[in-house]
Amino acid sequence: MRVLVLGSGGREHALARALRRDHVVSALHCAPGNPGTAAIADNHQLDPTDPNAVVELAERLAVDLVVVGPEVVLMAGVGDALRRAGIACFGPDRQAARIEGSKAFAKEIMKAAGVPTADARVCETAEEVGAALDAFGPPYVVKDDGLAAGKGVVVTEDRDVAAAHAAACGRVVIEEYLDGPEVSLFALSDGQHAVSLLPAQDFKRAYDGDEGPNTGGMGAYTPLPWTPPGLVDEVMRTVVQPAVDELRRRGLPYVGVLYAGLALTSKGVRVVEFNARFGDPETQVVLDRLATPLAGLLHACAIGGLDPAFRPIWRTGAAVTVVVAAENYPAAPVKGDVITGIEEAEAVPNAYVLHAGTRRDEEGRLLANGGRVLNVVGTGADLAAARRAAYAAVEKIGLRGSHHRADIALKASQHA
Repeated sequence: MRVLVLGSGGREHALARALRRDHVVSALHCAPGNPGTAAIADNHQLDPTDPNAVVELAERLAVDLVVVGPEVVLMAGVGDALRRAGIACFGPDRQAARIEGSKAFAKEIMKAAGVPTADARVCETAEEVGAALDAFGPPYVVKDDGLAAGKGVVVTEDRDVAAAHAAACGRVVIEEYLDGPEVSLFALSDGQHAVSLLPAQDFKRAYDGDEGPNTGGMGAYTPLPWTPPGLVDEVMRTVVQPAVDELRRRGLPYVGVLYAGLALTSKGVRVVEFNARFGDPETQVVLDRLATPLAGLLHACAIGGLDPAFRPIWRTGAAVTVVVAAENYPAAPVKGDVITGIEEAEAVPNAYVLHAGTRRDEEGRLLANGGRVLNVVGTGADLAAARRAAYAAVEKIGLRGSHHRADIALKASQHA
């Protein structure tokens, strides 16, 4: 099978790495990819949000499957264009991808499908915002209705901060605060059936102890030893399958990964959000544990041939990923600084490095080229061992002004 992965971040490096392990993959391409994917795939420089350019490349490479990484590519209609050209694509069409592209649309789908979620109001004026903030009270939850790369949500006790965020966004969804820990669950769908992957947990706040601003994610781990038994089956039954069914009923068959962000509240499971792509950095740990070949699973979804009774096989043990972020991330990340120590980090037993925001200069030096620069993955027999491997590798990496959280999976490793 010849496979093309679209995107340039850590998620795409993780996808490429998992696909490279698959014996049926005879050729692996990334567009545009990054210095990490260049070591295991053929990179092609193009704008992945340009549907015509993507179709032309896919046809020229004679690929059997295109795997879409970022949500902006989906919302640009790349999946639609590939399917019109007769090319199998793992990733929903633009209208189905609105389940992430519009928080209001997601709430509409959840309501129609009976999916448990927070009460919410869609607001466009200052008066509507004020009434919603009064109705729900603190902590205030204000979400940009559109795509915001994981950073469009403000949760605050300060009403003025909440109102200011709403004003800056324009159209927002304001909803009740959901208590309890959060869990990420990915489900692979062929438009009719869905199969779950391992649940994971990520860390959105920039600093230790869940302090600081929201980010795209500073680390993640799996498995989750503290989740109640039967959680995955419950979520597939009450959340994922009803959403897939409702989209299909509307003539919007959902082909790709449906990411359910969940809160395990005192009143039961509630959906915080849906995303239309693999979560980043949870993908990095979930795919690390996957023993079932990935390409066949994704291709089955793309062609409508997913067996609803199939259950992926998972490697035993645990995986932890720690994000090394650039100076001043997430506000205004500093780019262009030299990165050192990658080889030393990869020499740490049971650890490896995924590139998330890097590039090479004319001299071949590796430079920071984004906010989240590297994902350092550690594996082990349990979460404590996986943490040790990840953080031992992080210590080998040099990047001026960089920062990372020191508490990824710490509580869970103690729980286990």
